[in-house]
Amino acid sequence: MRLQKFGHSCLLVSNGDARVLIDPGTFSSGFEELDGLDAILVTHQHPDHIDVARLPALLEHNPNARLMTDAGTAQSLRDEHKIEATVASAGDSFEVGMRVEVVGELHAQIHPDIPQIPNVGYRLDGRLFHPGDSVTPPDVDVEVLALPTMAPWMRMADAVDYLRAIGPRVAVPIHEALLRSTDIFYGAFRGLGPKDTEVKVLDDGEPVDL
Repeated sequence: MRLQKFGHSCLLVSNGDARVLIDPGTFSSGFEELDGLDAILVTHQHPDHIDVARLPALLEHNPNARLMTDAGTAQSLRDEHKIEATVASAGDSFEVGMRVEVVGELHAQIHPDIPQIPNVGYRLDGRLFHPGDSVTPPDVDVEVLALPTMAPWMRMADAVDYLRAIGPRVAVPIHEALLRSTDIFYGAFRGLGPKDTEVKVLDDGEPVDL
């Protein structure tokens, strides 16, 4: 499996000839010219996870790609942008050159006065899990975890506890765009996370084989 990060929560996952892009959002860049995608997966409707301004061109470059999103994003795309997406719901699984399993239903709570929106996580090829904006441990084995680093809905301690609860072989930090410096967070993951977990920081645009 090969991972390529395009900033924040956007990951390109490749396995053989299969290519799947996850969460091409407004804080990410470099994904716009990608082609040969088998699927575009969106965890939820927040702009840092889906950039609706750049999505049409991405779909045009990838006419055979399946666009899969949570229910809330699918409705918004259909009603506001006339873009059709297939709804991905917890328990679903599908093949797009690699197996994709859908896990979870809700975004992490930001504040009690803000309603929670739909959020789904994706496990690819039985190995990589991308949770979107959720720190609820999934009921599946996770070898490689895309680990949210910092968010308005999450303290550093929450990220560490999530990492400990899952205990992956490799943790790839994501969702860091709001930070001026990531050093203290990545240091906490290495120092406080499971001793057998490798924290692997991806440089944007550089492919890494796992």
